[in-house]
Amino acid sequence: MDVKLFDSELKVMSVLWRDGDVPAKHIAKQLTEELGWNVNTTYTLIKRCMKKGAIERSDPGFMCHALVPKEEVQEAETNELIDKMYDGSVDKLFAALLGRKKLSAAQIEKLKQIVDDLE
Repeated sequence: MDVKLFDSELKVMSVLWRDGDVPAKHIAKQLTEELGWNVNTTYTLIKRCMKKGAIERSDPGFMCHALVPKEEVQEAETNELIDKMYDGSVDKLFAALLGRKKLSAAQIEKLKQIVDDLE
């Protein structure tokens, strides 16, 4: 993914990913309710996402459409985290996650299944 989105821009994108194509005013209303953001802040962030090629806006009603899928952004963000914090090592990330808290038998079984599916 070539588009780098900041945390605030990801909040805007998350509304689109959750709710689908919606007017800019819907995004602003949601983020005011969820985060207490001022409407102008949201509109500024929508414009930034448009400049980056993450959102396409059309008339009537300033309808917004996500141009990048959530999965693509998740993969890019995960890869960046692995590179930045774990020297590019997936197994170091995995070990860090598993070492954080006690997992239930069901969670362990699910992880085993994921690993089995990769083989």
